[in-house]
Amino acid sequence: MARELIRGIEVDVVRENLRAIREEVGPDVEILAATKYVAPEEIGVLVEAGVRVFGENRAQDLVAKHADHPDLTWDFIGQLQSRKVKQILPLVRYVHSVASDSALEQLARHGTPETRVLVQVNIAREPGKAGIDPDELPAFLERCPVPVVGLMTMPPLAQRPEDNARWFAALRELAERHGLRELSMGTSQDYAVAAREGATIVRIGARLYTRR
Repeated sequence: MARELIRGIEVDVVRENLRAIREEVGPDVEILAATKYVAPEEIGVLVEAGVRVFGENRAQDLVAKHADHPDLTWDFIGQLQSRKVKQILPLVRYVHSVASDSALEQLARHGTPETRVLVQVNIAREPGKAGIDPDELPAFLERCPVPVVGLMTMPPLAQRPEDNARWFAALRELAERHGLRELSMGTSQDYAVAAREGATIVRIGARLYTRR
């Protein structure tokens, strides 16, 4: 069953949540608003509250929201389907979720000098989960036809945010080994831990939109 879209977002609530998150992550971590479940008409509220970077999970929603707000900074953070690469690239700053050779083929065909991507890494090597195995990253980076600026991960589900610290640290070490500056890791549940372990971008959804 599809999840109901979030409506009725209050500017003051988002502004206060943004301030609180900023205090937790520090001045150098980018706060990306994950808008998968945010109704299109609410994007302007987020802008008024001070949100500057937006991330979408679905190509069709990215197209629609970008059409209404083409001057905002948009990233694609969802599972990347190779057939959607051509549609996505002109609209975004970064694609956070490159993790297949079919995506690399499409990047070779449709990438431009402005194209920048992050490679999604299955840092915990969970069976069936999207992402490159850490051991396969060097070869994957060599095959990527466009500039890779960083890495992204979704760690295992954890009961405590602290449980993911080791996975975030492992991704940081992997990025450092390959000279990659961006680390997209941490969501509403564990962003503070991710920031402590080196995240440069945290992807925040419900924590940003709901009253505490």
